[in-house]
Amino acid sequence: MDILSTIREEINNSGLSRYRIAKELEIDQGQLHRIMEKNQSLYCETAEKLLMYFGYELKKRKGK
Repeated sequence: MDILSTIREEINNSGLSRYRIAKELEIDQGQLHRIMEKNQSLYCETAEKLLMYFGYELKKRKGK
């Protein structure tokens, strides 16, 4: 599962409104809507905020 799919699944399963998530993370509600409905890609900063909100952590892999 890719990052975008993970974020969408977490938002859908959270039971929280998109408005509340956007407000708590201080991200634009329209941006969150576009991520969820329009298959818009997201900025790394936004992805990191959303992932951390749902208990995930971005890490660089060792090697390459």
